[in-house]
Amino acid sequence: MSDTAPQQKPGQNAERPRRRLWLVALPLVLFLALAGLFFSRLETGGDPSRIPSALVGKPAPRIALPPLEGLKGPGGAPLPGIELAALGGKPTLVNVWASWCGPCRDEHPVLMQLARDGRFNLVGINYKDAPENARRFLGQYGLPFQAVGVDPKGRAAIEWGVYGVPETFVVAKDGTIVHKFVGPLTAEAVNGTLLPLIARLSGN
Repeated sequence: MSDTAPQQKPGQNAERPRRRLWLVALPLVLFLALAGLFFSRLETGGDPSRIPSALVGKPAPRIALPPLEGLKGPGGAPLPGIELAALGGKPTLVNVWASWCGPCRDEHPVLMQLARDGRFNLVGINYKDAPENARRFLGQYGLPFQAVGVDPKGRAAIEWGVYGVPETFVVAKDGTIVHKFVGPLTAEAVNGTLLPLIARLSGN
């Protein structure tokens, strides 16, 4: 029987300090991640619907989206697609939605109420949806939009920096994005943030 100590593989000794270093650094990494989350929550007032957008303060993407096929407005005429360049004169709310989105159903009554306010345009971007499902959704829950543009592949949503649906952007008369709501609009968000902002942008 041999009493020779087992030989260590090359590099085995070097791996141990690396492993110890990672174990020491892990708590620091976790702390920094939590600290970043904490400060971002402070910056948004603890409201996840107010996640900052890189596009706030910049011109809205000058997209032109085709209409939702077969969708008709209150008068029976086909509802147009979206071309923001043609929506000047008023602030505009751009709502990104889809029929398969549960929170969009929760938000829809709020949009229907907002549609009665004549101080701004309300348009919708239908995101990665089937046209028949989108029409059925609006037929069931109501049509709040003055225009609906379809974004079947999500390319326009990428230009707008959309995280997910629903999201709503507030665009000033000059085409500048001034606010972004992430998630469904609520009565609290509308009364506390959106309507005061619209009053300031529309001058009344």
